[in-house]
This record gives sequence, C-alpha cells and structure tokens, in this order.
Amino acid sequence: MTRRSPWPDDRLIRAAQDGDVTSLTAVVIESQPHVRKFARSLCASPQDAEDAAQEALIILYRKIGTLRATGALASWMFRIVRNECLRHVRLLVPRSDPADAEPETSTEQSAEEAVLRRMEAERIAAAVSALPRDQRQVLIMRDLQGLPGNAVARSLGLSNAAMKSRLHRARAALRHALALTDPSADQATDQAAGGEART
Repeated sequence: MTRRSPWPDDRLIRAAQDGDVTSLTAVVIESQPHVRKFARSLCASPQDAEDAAQEALIILYRKIGTLRATGALASWMFRIVRNECLRHVRLLVPRSDPADAEPETSTEQSAEEAVLRRMEAERIAAAVSALPRDQRQVLIMRDLQGLPGNAVARSLGLSNAAMKSRLHRARAALRHALALTDPSADQATDQAAGGEART
C-alpha cells in the first residue's frame, strides 16, 4: 500500500510566500502529485491534464504571494486546474461564424449576441467538464474533435459497441445537465453533442 504524500505544511508555504526560493521549490515539488491528480480527474484528455497541471504549477511558482491563507493551497490549486480544463474544453466548443450574421444587424445586437454565445459556450464547457472522465473523453473525441468512431474506440481500448454505448450515455447526461440550467437547451446540446444519429 502506497502512502499518500501530504500537501506542503503551513510553515513551508509561509517561507515560500516570504520569497525563500528553497521553500518555494519544495512547495511546488510537494504539490505536484496532487495537482496532477486533480488534472487527471477533471480534464478530458491526458494531454489537457498535463497542460493544466503545468500551468497550475507555473501559477503557483509565480503567484504564491497572492495566496491569502496557507491552508487554502489545495482549493486554490483545484480552482486553477478546473479553470484550465474548462478553458481547453471551451476551445473545442464550435463558435458561430460571423459571416452567418445578417448584414443589417446593429452593433448593439451583435455585441449582445456575442455575449450570449460566449455564455452558452461556457455553460456547455462546464457541463462537459462535469461529466465522468470516461464519458467526457469519448464525447470530446467524437463530437467536439470530430474523430471517427472506430478511431475513438481504438484509442480508448474499447469495442465499437462499447464506445457507442458510452457516447450515448455521455450525450444523454450532457443533455440532462443543460436542461437543468435551461429548459430550451436541446438545440444547443444537439450542436455540442453532434446529435444522436451521428455515432
């Protein structure tokens, strides 16, 4: 049985906040396994998890002085990793093509629509991020990245039938999550999840 490593203690964090480079290095090293674990559980893919963990550790190194309470290190790191994972998902959410907008649309309406589109993209990204990891992976690979079903199944070590079943559950869970926050979410969900017919 492997012993779980603890988060850095308050004394070490305080020394790091005071600018002690040795303590700061120790805080980053001791935080690393926890940050990576957060990233693996929250991000859609191993690559996104690695990117999010690296970004969180860089922020920790550069901005530890902004941490208000030494006991809040874990929750601070969790929030940073979560935000990074959400950012990666947002990059995959399709954005509306400005060329599709009607030419007579006023600047005020366009700005309002842009805000609404961004809010909708963030809502979808948050719902995707909240899915269980196995569902999140297959949904992002199939519906957001547009990979063929057999390629998704192969990369996840699944049969085509198992991949389709997992994708169906992911789409249903996403549709349900979006419906909880907006009863008219079916159309947005179909756009994000590629529709039930395309597996």
